[in-house]
Amino acid sequence: MNDLLHLIGFAMELMAFAIIARSLTSWFPTARNNPVVLILYQITDPILLPLSRVVPRLGMFDFTPMIAVIVLFTLSGLFQSA
Repeated sequence: MNDLLHLIGFAMELMAFAIIARSLTSWFPTARNNPVVLILYQITDPILLPLSRVVPRLGMFDFTPMIAVIVLFTLSGLFQSA
């Protein structure tokens, strides 16, 4: 059971890093056509799209990725410490 919790925590960390990578790709508008970036969007959309409906945008700033990363790293730490 403990190994399963560590695996879930590790998967959450990977998702958090994928969200960070997706956020960094927003600085390069031409990268959105890259197949790797498209896969990154497909992987992270199930977390970011529902969360973006709850978290309001503040002007041109979208804090959804930051909130998702904080939550994922926190949950990952809880799962891996159990």
